[in-house]
Amino acid sequence: MLETDRRGALESAIALAAALPFASSLAAPAFAAEGAPGAKAAWDLADLYPNLAAWDAARKDVVAALPRLAAYKGTLGQSAEAMAKALSDISAVTLKLTRVGVYASLRADEDVRVSAEQERQAQVTDLYSAFGEATAWTSPEVLTIGQDKVERFIAANPTLKRLFAFSLRNIVREAAHTLDAQGEALMAAMSATLSGPQTIREQLFSSDIPWPTITLSDGRSQRLDAQGYTLTRDAPNRADRKKVFDAFFGEIGAFQNSLGAAMASKLKGDVFETRARKYANSLAMGVSSDNVPEGVYRTLVSETNAGLPQLHRYFQLRRKMLKLPDIHYYDIYPPLVSMDRTFTLTDMRNITLKALAPLGPDYVKTLGAATAAKWMDPFPRPGKSAGAYMNGSAYDVHPYLLLNLGENYEGLTTYAHEWGHAMHSLLTKSAQPFELSDYPIFTAEIASTCNEVLLAEYMLGQAKTTQEKIYYLGMRLENMRGTYFRQTMFAEFELKMHEMAEAGEGTSGESLSRAYLNLLKRYHGPDFVIDAPYAIEWAYIPHFYRMFYVYQYATSITAGTWFADSILKGGKAERERYLDVLRAGGSDYPVDLLKRAGLDMTSPEPYRRLIADFGATIDEIETLLG
Repeated sequence: MLETDRRGALESAIALAAALPFASSLAAPAFAAEGAPGAKAAWDLADLYPNLAAWDAARKDVVAALPRLAAYKGTLGQSAEAMAKALSDISAVTLKLTRVGVYASLRADEDVRVSAEQERQAQVTDLYSAFGEATAWTSPEVLTIGQDKVERFIAANPTLKRLFAFSLRNIVREAAHTLDAQGEALMAAMSATLSGPQTIREQLFSSDIPWPTITLSDGRSQRLDAQGYTLTRDAPNRADRKKVFDAFFGEIGAFQNSLGAAMASKLKGDVFETRARKYANSLAMGVSSDNVPEGVYRTLVSETNAGLPQLHRYFQLRRKMLKLPDIHYYDIYPPLVSMDRTFTLTDMRNITLKALAPLGPDYVKTLGAATAAKWMDPFPRPGKSAGAYMNGSAYDVHPYLLLNLGENYEGLTTYAHEWGHAMHSLLTKSAQPFELSDYPIFTAEIASTCNEVLLAEYMLGQAKTTQEKIYYLGMRLENMRGTYFRQTMFAEFELKMHEMAEAGEGTSGESLSRAYLNLLKRYHGPDFVIDAPYAIEWAYIPHFYRMFYVYQYATSITAGTWFADSILKGGKAERERYLDVLRAGGSDYPVDLLKRAGLDMTSPEPYRRLIADFGATIDEIETLLG
């Protein structure tokens, strides 16, 4: 996943994101041949700052700059040169602030148990809020100047034209939802408070929930925190899987009331901001910043529901191939067939470089150099943040990747996925200035999912036996299930939560679990057994604390699959159209970027095509089975 979402030089705050676990493995990773995971992170943060003293000096520099930024208030309309000077200074401080934030975030994730690191991250959160207050006047002032004068300034000043025209025009587009300077300052000051529910949820999961330890059928003990759950949920022994699900979700369920209160508070904050900014509903606000039509979200949900019979068909294939009398929620993760092949970190790098050859020699050369550098922390260890992410926000340095790899195929796909994000950042940096480098999540996940599709096609082409082909086809199905159908289900749940809050319904852990259970049953079909205690799974998904984020995984695998197919079936022109989307960064709205590349995400056709591909893959497996 993409870890950090910058909002650009003219926005009032910079948000930090939580990581959603992607990598999973049956056993604890064992990279003995290449050196076992150490007690310290493998990445080198010295490229950001040589030590904490340098970081703290940079942080204090940002603090000292805030009064200067606030003093620009009232100057934007004086002349094009005055506007360019103010916006350039704000942008320069944003660049420094972002680097300060990246360093604190990465250090905190090296060991979430270290309170001093969490305190430094809290300092940065407060600094983001203070920065937002110091610059909250910019959008209202631009609107006061008026569209005509802003356009004259843009035409008259090369700096405004090259760096700030897109942001300025975007402010004008959002005029109806922008408050006056005092209102924007208050909203900026509220940002730290409104992030409180997410902080509470993270603290519960990081340190307060007493995660259970279970003994598996092979005698192995496993502590079931979020990382341990992902390592064991695909256990080949069905009784083990049930034990894992019962213990993990049972422990989360014991905190259902607290987790429900945190989410209810978060939803109230979203509704408050929606109404304060005069949006018709929370969804409209959630998709507005990237100018994504609300219809894209609703079309995704509608088309996915229409395609659920194919998903139900897959579950019955899974039940049949796993030789199960029935299928339960804990039967989702084991592969359709077993494959004993393991992948070392070197294997992952070499295979990924070969699999991504269709993206061209320049792409592969850049990726080869990047993967050889100390930009990545690949191995799990006690205290390390769970999941996987790429943080590319330090524009003037390079991306960093946090992974928790198992030496299986899922570890390999996670490796390719996150390096897709890193390459997106590198390609954007090569083509765009900092002010236009903030690509949105809507396109960010295309870069990673396209890599996964190309990897799967490469592995399928290398398969030597029917069993191996079925394995990779099954993993393709599972990728589509997890990234398209499951994320759309999450999106539908998120929409339902916000509709409940907007209607004034009293949301609680119990009511949210009830709503989630209803969706689980609909998405998984009448022949699928959903045990009620597992409905607390909604609380396990940290992305629900990022407003209307999850749907973009589903749109992205749709687009990523479309681009991968076009590249594999086409040639240089198709490849360059795709790479141009990545190079464009944040220089245009994502739906418009994709339209120029030949893909219309406002149409139902891309989603229907992915669902058809899902069904065709089931057909391939059934043909191989005979």
